Amino acid sequence: MTKMKKTSQICQSKLPDNTALKQQQLPAYRLQLSATGVLSGFFATGAFCLGVGIILILSAKSIKEIEIKYTKICANCAELREDAINFDKECTCSIPFYLSETMQGNVYLYYKLYGFYQNLYRYILSRSNSQLVGTDLKDVGNCAPFSKSHNGTPIAPCGAIANSIFNDTIILSYNLNSSIHMEVPMLRSGITWWTDKYVKFRNPSAINLSSAFTGTAKPPYWSKPVYELDLEDTENNGFLNDDFIVWMRTAAFPTFKKLYRRLNRVQYFIEGLPAGNYSFNITYNFPVTRFKGEKSVVLSTLTWSGGSSLFLGLAYTVTGAVTWLAAFSMMAIHLMLKEKRTLFIER
Repeated sequence: MTKMKKTSQICQSKLPDNTALKQQQLPAYRLQLSATGVLSGFFATGAFCLGVGIILILSAKSIKEIEIKYTKICANCAELREDAINFDKECTCSIPFYLSETMQGNVYLYYKLYGFYQNLYRYILSRSNSQLVGTDLKDVGNCAPFSKSHNGTPIAPCGAIANSIFNDTIILSYNLNSSIHMEVPMLRSGITWWTDKYVKFRNPSAINLSSAFTGTAKPPYWSKPVYELDLEDTENNGFLNDDFIVWMRTAAFPTFKKLYRRLNRVQYFIEGLPAGNYSFNITYNFPVTRFKGEKSVVLSTLTWSGGSSLFLGLAYTVTGAVTWLAAFSMMAIHLMLKEKRTLFIER
C-alpha cells in the first residue's frame, strides 16, 4: 500500500497544473469556412492580381525606349582596345540615329553590358568597405590582386570592382539642322540610391581631397586618380562620384544596364527630347570583345511603376490566372460532390 501511494504521488507531481491554460480549457474559436467563402476569396484574389498585372504591363508598354549596340559600329575602337599597350590612345566614334517620337518628361541615359559577370563571388568580395566610407585608406586586405601598386603603395579605391569601372564617355548631340549641332544637357549627379550616396560611401575627412589621398595610388586601369573624377563639382568627386557609386553596386545577371546620365530639362528640352536627328559621340575605352561581350547605349523614359521590364506585370497576371484556375477547379469539385450528396439523399 505504501509503495502504491508513493507511486501515485509521483505520478500526480508530474501532471501539469490545474489551470485553464495548461489544461487547455481556454475559450477558442474554430474557423469553419464555407465553400462559398473560400471560392469568393480565390476569385477576388485572382481578379486583383489580374487587374494589377494588366495595369503594370500597360504601364511598361507605354515607356519609350531606344537601344543602340555600338560594339560592332565602333569596331575600329574595339580592335584598338584589344591590345593593352594602346591604353593611352584615344578612340572616338559617332553614331547617328533618328528619334521618330518625342520622349516626353524625364529621360534617362543608360549604358548596357552583355556578358559581363559582376556576380562572381571573388569579384564581389574584392573591395574595401572601410576605404569606401573614408575611415581607413590603407585597408586593402580583401582587394588582391588589386590591393597595392608595383611599388607597394596601397590602391584607393582597391579591388577588382573599382578597377574594372565602366569608363566610356557618352555625349548625346541634337541636330537642329544640317549645320547646327548642340550637345544635349545631361546631369551627372542624382543618379544613385540615397543610401549609397549618404551612408555607404564617404570621402575621408580633409580640407583638400587630393591631400586626403596622399600615400595611395590609382587603380591600374584608371587614367586618373579618384579625386579627379569630377573637378567641376566637389560634391561629385572622390568616393562620392555618382558614376563610381553606380558601378560599385554589382549586378545580379551578366546582362545589365546602369544609369549614366539624366536629361537636364532646359531650353529646347523642357518637355523632354523632341523628335529629330541625334547622334551619340562615344569615346571608346571599356574593352568587351576579349570576353565576347557587347555594349549598348539606352535612352528611356520611366513611369510610376518603374522601367520597361514586363516581369512584375507578367508575374501578377500569371498568379491571377493560376488562382482563377484553382478556383474554377474547386468549384467544379464542390458542385460534383454536392450533386452526389443530393442523389444519395433522394435514394
